[in-house]
Amino acid sequence: MTAPARTSAPTALWVLRILGAALLAAMGWIHLDLWLDGYKSIDVIGPAFLLNTVGGFGLAALLLVTPRRFLPWVAALGALFCAGTLGALIISTTVGLFGFVETTAAALWWESFWVELAGVVVLGALAVLAARRRPS
Repeated sequence: MTAPARTSAPTALWVLRILGAALLAAMGWIHLDLWLDGYKSIDVIGPAFLLNTVGGFGLAALLLVTPRRFLPWVAALGALFCAGTLGALIISTTVGLFGFVETTAAALWWESFWVELAGVVVLGALAVLAARRRPS
């Protein structure tokens, strides 16, 4: 009876790992696409988009290769990274960020919003689930 429960938790962890990595990579790709599309010429915002690209792809790779004992920390870091990016998007849309004001009509705004929000939820859930379950 306990065997299915023991195998379903590692499966759930891997599903969340892969989904979380895909969301981080998607966030990185969105920022790279926007950077290449002209955001690179915006002071502070341009370099931040490039750093977000590196961070998104780097965390996606790290999430897939990290040992099980460090998974809660890497997942939490990914969730915080997504939350920070989402916060910056909302701030730039409402009051502006570093002198730059974004609009929801901008290219990939909504895609970015949903990917970042999903990243917070998925990676947050992964961090909690991985922390609750001891390595076997």
